[in-house]
Amino acid sequence: MGAARLLPNFTLCLQVLILCCQTQGENHPSPNFNQYVRDQGAMTDQLSRRQIREYQLYSRTSGKHVQVTGRRISATAEDGNKFAKLIVETDTFGSRVRIKGAESEKYICMNKKGKLIGKPSGKSKDCVFTEIVLENNYTAFQNARHEGWFMAFTRQGRPRQASRSRQNQREAHFIKRLYEGQLPFPNQVERQKQFEFVGSSPTRRTKRTRRPQPLT
Repeated sequence: MGAARLLPNFTLCLQVLILCCQTQGENHPSPNFNQYVRDQGAMTDQLSRRQIREYQLYSRTSGKHVQVTGRRISATAEDGNKFAKLIVETDTFGSRVRIKGAESEKYICMNKKGKLIGKPSGKSKDCVFTEIVLENNYTAFQNARHEGWFMAFTRQGRPRQASRSRQNQREAHFIKRLYEGQLPFPNQVERQKQFEFVGSSPTRRTKRTRRPQPLT
């Protein structure tokens, strides 16, 4: 008799439990994986192994390469200049990186005024940049601390004020190039791109520049 009385109560409790689980599932939609990737990409990844690459950055406006000589950052280096060799470290599993001069061992950072400076440590967020691959195959570098501020250089190779830089401006466009004598990465696709040299005077004949070898 005791077992017979408990059976209806057990069945009722089971039905209530199933109803609660169904209701809970309706109130909580399935997780958004894209949002998770965006959130994780905005944070420093302390667990994953860092990926390190070495290359040069060719400036679209100056026709030269970005160099880190110490605190001073410019885009006036010739191909193969020792100060133009950059060590790029990944900050997350996304596209955020830290850029360091191989010779000077200084990181490219951006202060609160939007000026590019070299720092001995790249741990702070103002030394982190997001790589943005553009439709024209150039790459732009947006500062992680100052959203909308991009690494940019003038025709003379001087750093441009970041607050006045935009992603679609030539001053913020770069091509990754192998360092002189450096072997291509495995499975790298060799591509050539015609570059337009920006001269200071439209009446003068501009010197034809070699076609830089981009990285993919």
